[in-house]
Amino acid sequence: MRIPADDEIQALHERCAPSPEAFELVWTHCVIVCEVAERIMDRGGLDVDKELVRAGCLLHDIGVYRLYDAAGALDHKNYLKHGLLGHELLRDEGFPEVICRFCSRHTGLTRDDVERQRLPIPVADYMAESAEERLVAYADRFHSKTDPPTFVTADSYVARARRFGEHKVAVFHAMREQFGEPDLAALAADFGHAIV
Repeated sequence: MRIPADDEIQALHERCAPSPEAFELVWTHCVIVCEVAERIMDRGGLDVDKELVRAGCLLHDIGVYRLYDAAGALDHKNYLKHGLLGHELLRDEGFPEVICRFCSRHTGLTRDDVERQRLPIPVADYMAESAEERLVAYADRFHSKTDPPTFVTADSYVARARRFGEHKVAVFHAMREQFGEPDLAALAADFGHAIV
């Protein structure tokens, strides 16, 4: 399988982004998630395909672009669809399923979540399965595209996740046990985003 290079992925982001502001927000977030994952991988001990993780990080949120309207406003109400929209976008671009899945699987939604909350997506599990998918999903938890964007500590993430049930906290703790906790201070300084 051919894994796309960074410049190819960035060009796809540029082509799909409806505005320079949308590109800056989403691309920067994806780069930060990639930095988080790479710092985790640099500690060693993980049996993952590093290039696949890198591509997954850089592509996982590409579906967000499809949620912007003509006026440049992001449809926050339908934000939970961004994973599936990204999966479809990458599939339509000819990417293999293993790459497309980073979009749909990083959200961490279960079949039960979809049914119980009556979410407007097909009833299915959208949980990361492979080690690479799990690492991308985990790294994503440490940065938020809020206005302004912020880094999120593990404890802050747990507090947010708890609103959706203890099962979300348990999933995060399992990933934390597997991957360790990244040091966000240097990244926050590099990107100028606060840590919350």
